[in-house]
Amino acid sequence: MSDYFRPLVQSGAARPDGAVSLAGMPLWFTHAEHLRRDAPPRVIAADDIPAAILDRLTAPRAPVAGLAMDRPHVMGILNITPDSFSDGGVHHGVDAARLSGSVMAGHGATILDVGGESTRPGADFIPPEQEIARVVPVIEGIAATGALISIDTRKAEVARAALKAGAGLVNDVSGFTFDEELAPFCAGAGVPVCVMHMLGEPQTMQNDPRYDDVLLDVYDFLAAQVERLEVLGIDRSRIVIDPGIGFGKTQEHNLALIRGLSLFHGIGCPILLGVSRKAFIGRIGREPRAAARVPGSIAVGLAGLAQGAQILRVHDVPETMQAVRLWRAVQEPAADIS
Repeated sequence: MSDYFRPLVQSGAARPDGAVSLAGMPLWFTHAEHLRRDAPPRVIAADDIPAAILDRLTAPRAPVAGLAMDRPHVMGILNITPDSFSDGGVHHGVDAARLSGSVMAGHGATILDVGGESTRPGADFIPPEQEIARVVPVIEGIAATGALISIDTRKAEVARAALKAGAGLVNDVSGFTFDEELAPFCAGAGVPVCVMHMLGEPQTMQNDPRYDDVLLDVYDFLAAQVERLEVLGIDRSRIVIDPGIGFGKTQEHNLALIRGLSLFHGIGCPILLGVSRKAFIGRIGREPRAAARVPGSIAVGLAGLAQGAQILRVHDVPETMQAVRLWRAVQEPAADIS
């Protein structure tokens, strides 16, 4: 049976003896939760974590397309679709999308995630040419914002067109399992990627999803995919990981992943957390309207930052940026929050 180590993350300028930094960030830990599939969890000192794993937990992350990973980043969601779960139709049109992207970047989003195919539960597949027609004019239109442009796609053909138009990161919700040509293309292009976990396909992912242990199962998938991508030529330093909140998960699965998020630092990659406006926030927060779930989305996002998530993927950029700046001012007194 494999052993897993989840840092019990803390913050503050005064650190006790034995404290070690988390992934090169201002956060630190002195103890970790030792997890196994065949035994109850127990708390151990950081010094008792195997050296190779401790190195992965503590080593500073390489910049992603020039963005330093020792501080949080906000990724603005720009869905160029008529049917996304929350903002379908809002940015569906080149002019509207360009304006929205510029506003997000102006409010501090350092990454803009452009998607032309809805991946909401039950969403249908669309052909690559239709996806390309949606995203390329928008990418070309927001290139001048200075933000890193991410293309949210499962298809190599779309990624190829998006990179040519100015995108600099490929974000695949299938974790590079959908199109066998996508990973080799990204390797050849030398582009950073984001690997997400999704159980099944968008059409079926919410049909009674089941796991042996959702936290460890998702960890194992992401760890294996990162290793596979390395073999294909994508260095670990160019890979971001995303546990895929809401993608083939129940409410309890989502909560378990958020509570245990710091475990994923053991893979040695920056962590992206996407919880914005998700259905479980509506259920727990008693808000049926997706666009009104900003407070709940921010609350969960800040919980992710407290466990060392480096990127928050959000719909509501100005509100999230305000919250992140205040969170950093409290947690990191010496931080540059300009």
